[in-house]
Amino acid sequence: MSTFQIDFGEARRSKVVGIDLGTTNSLVAYMDLTGPEIIADSEGRRIVPSVVSLTTDGNLVAGEPARELLLTSPERTVYSVKRLMGKGADDVKDEVKLFPFRIDPESTGVIKLKLGDRTLTPPEISAAVLKQLKENAETALDAVVEQAVITVPAYFNDAQRQATKDAGRLAGLEVLRLVNEPTAASLAYGLDKRQDGVIAVYDFGGGTFDISILRLHDGIFEVLATNGDTHLGGDDIDNLLLRIALEDLASEWKTDLSTDAEGVQRLRRAVIRAKEELSFVPETKLAFDYKGQHYQRALDRAIFERLIAPIVERTLEPCRACLKDAAHTPEQIDEVVMVGGSTRIPLVRAAVERLFKSKPHTELNPDEVVALGAAVQAGILSGDVEDKLLLDVTPLSLGIETMGGVVSKLIHRNSTIPASATEQFTTAVDGQRNVLIHVLQGERELVKDCRSLARFDLKEIAPMPAGFARIDVRLLIDANGILNVTARDARTGKEQSVEVKPSYGLTEDQVEAMIRESIEKGEEDLRERQVREARVEADNILAATEKAQRSDAWNDLSEPERQDVESAKRGLIAAYHGSDHRVINEKLEALNQATHTLAENMMNTAVRGALRGTKID
Repeated sequence: MSTFQIDFGEARRSKVVGIDLGTTNSLVAYMDLTGPEIIADSEGRRIVPSVVSLTTDGNLVAGEPARELLLTSPERTVYSVKRLMGKGADDVKDEVKLFPFRIDPESTGVIKLKLGDRTLTPPEISAAVLKQLKENAETALDAVVEQAVITVPAYFNDAQRQATKDAGRLAGLEVLRLVNEPTAASLAYGLDKRQDGVIAVYDFGGGTFDISILRLHDGIFEVLATNGDTHLGGDDIDNLLLRIALEDLASEWKTDLSTDAEGVQRLRRAVIRAKEELSFVPETKLAFDYKGQHYQRALDRAIFERLIAPIVERTLEPCRACLKDAAHTPEQIDEVVMVGGSTRIPLVRAAVERLFKSKPHTELNPDEVVALGAAVQAGILSGDVEDKLLLDVTPLSLGIETMGGVVSKLIHRNSTIPASATEQFTTAVDGQRNVLIHVLQGERELVKDCRSLARFDLKEIAPMPAGFARIDVRLLIDANGILNVTARDARTGKEQSVEVKPSYGLTEDQVEAMIRESIEKGEEDLRERQVREARVEADNILAATEKAQRSDAWNDLSEPERQDVESAKRGLIAAYHGSDHRVINEKLEALNQATHTLAENMMNTAVRGALRGTKID
């Protein structure tokens, strides 16, 4: 009997891709046999504009179609949503003044945007861009795409990182890893560059600025330090030129175009075109036609550079701070890599070359280099790339509140991640049953000057005298920079854990000021910490002394000895409220000396009580 041959075909393979989810544009890439490659859409476009629009039939569209709708339906279109990720409404009230879209007035906590008759969060809008990239990749590769590596600015905080992961999940992607954008760029350049050396990655994109110092050795990429500004990018240059053009138009046309959403977006496009042209030619014209009126202004590179010089200068201070954190001088940097479309501007390249005293690398397309690096990381995680290891860092220190409102840092800034640290704490009150664990982020010494991330109680610990309990607190940062905290009673095994969720309401200025303030106020913070620690110790010894004075051991002292204790005690109380920790410590030592005999008497009394009725053979 004959049989039919059945051809089942080749099952669709699953691919892991790398995605650069950018402020202005986004890209997707993958690893082929020769290296990382950008994936183009069906029309050959390699870049997907990070723009999302709600059509009149209620569908969300992303990319080039949405960018066109930005002109005709600006009130239903969102761009630069990356700047809003992980933010609260209060954080972005100044940010949205030049945007045509508006904040839902009923937003509480997580920001929500009104697009037509729909209300959407920034992760939902970013998910539309990610879905478009996913579709482009599946079409081009003829493969299922369910996993991705997504890049984020190095200075994204936990809320912004979590919002990015949420966007990936909403787009149907398992986010295997979030990678810092400068780190991704180093991977892209590291494929065919030196195996050993120190590299500075200068990333000046549409919405954020990042600088990272990395060490390359035997295929291992180690981030030595990161710094940056989450509120600085090419958008700021666009907005500056847009404001000038609007003022010109108001004077020339006698019309305030800033209230005309469509007019502002058309003018913005003209401004961006002029900005891009000045990166390649010495002079251009800013031309704008709208509703039968014409505006034109000559713009040469000298004027342009004079206008944007303060913005470019703002990128250099984080660079200097990053060099200091990495303990390197500009002369010790072997290579400088330029990332982001704004690095095409000649003034930017000149400023970077002047600071680092070497010509920066621009061989790869600055718009594509981050996506290429993400594809390399995707290849590492999928097993397609071997012999490469990436070590990332946490940009801010993490710690726990201790007595006196002091922060005990467990994981220090620029620690390599994934990272974990465990420290043992104890109780401050006799018979204490609950312990409040307060997790903080920042570089300052005191709780009041750091950012609160989470609070939770470890309950029903074994009641013991103050100082006898043993509480192990463990902080774990995973590869995505997400923090998990566990507190455990070492004696009973009772345990409580929490994953630190996004915390909204933190302003950009607060985030960016953390490191700067820790340097400027370092000496002041240290003095205050020393005073508080001395006061905590004073509280403990005063409490112990008063407890001893109520015991039989106090009666065993001579009158002069009791007077010495009282005198030393009064001296410590008088010094307690002063601001000199050395004086408090001197009085502490004096009370320790005065109570030496009292402590011996208490010990003897305790031993006699323990041995009472015991017979020694």
